[in-house]
Amino acid sequence: MLKNIYNWSSSWTGTIVIVLTIIFFIAQAFVIPSGSMKNTLLIGDMLFVKKFSYGVPTPTIPWLELKILPDFKGNGHLIEGDRPKRGDIVVFRYPHNPDIHYVKRAVAIGGDTIFLKDKVLYLHPKEGNEYVNEKFKDYETIEINGKLFVVNPYAKEHKGIHNDPNVTRDFSNPKELFDMQELIIAEDETFMMGDNRDHSNDSRFWGSVPYKYIVGTPWFIYFSWDDNYKVRWDRVLSTVESLEKNIDTTKELKHEEGIY
Repeated sequence: MLKNIYNWSSSWTGTIVIVLTIIFFIAQAFVIPSGSMKNTLLIGDMLFVKKFSYGVPTPTIPWLELKILPDFKGNGHLIEGDRPKRGDIVVFRYPHNPDIHYVKRAVAIGGDTIFLKDKVLYLHPKEGNEYVNEKFKDYETIEINGKLFVVNPYAKEHKGIHNDPNVTRDFSNPKELFDMQELIIAEDETFMMGDNRDHSNDSRFWGSVPYKYIVGTPWFIYFSWDDNYKVRWDRVLSTVESLEKNIDTTKELKHEEGIY
């Protein structure tokens, strides 16, 4: 029996079936194309996406983006699973063009209330004030109309979150980077923001992400190189969690112009 399985898996047919099974249901390669998650994830990081973190997305053929099965449940997933949690880094399909994949951090989930003032994010979780006092006890909070809002949530745990002091209020920079009116996130949707806050095209501009577009979460980096094609060996085989612990917040960040 084991010999038959080995012989089958060693054949061209077996190899193709195994590879496609991995791609469709377990892991998929993804390359970080922009600097919106600096310095957590860098341009040139090549990583595997864990596709079963939030259920199993409806299988598609990578690069061609052809579905091999219908969306039976209408939620973009063959097997429904957990939703993204606050603070997760999530790979998802851009809602306005699902053929494009984005990677951002989940900063609010369905039922949460958020707003942005002078680049600072404020969060009131749907669980209420007691939850804020319990889960965000190390954060500054402010009270507005009886609701406790967490000031700049996630920044203490995730050192890659930062703003660019060179981005100031002027006609060349979009207002969404600085201020956003109070917003209640729709149920079963997630509000996404890049860690490189002033250089990220995210939910501040085009809205929260429905569950149907959620793909997975970064697993580990299998290869990485910089703009000069120099291999960053210190990042190879690293998880996002391990990389975050080693971020040097005292090092001056090199920012690039524009929103990406």
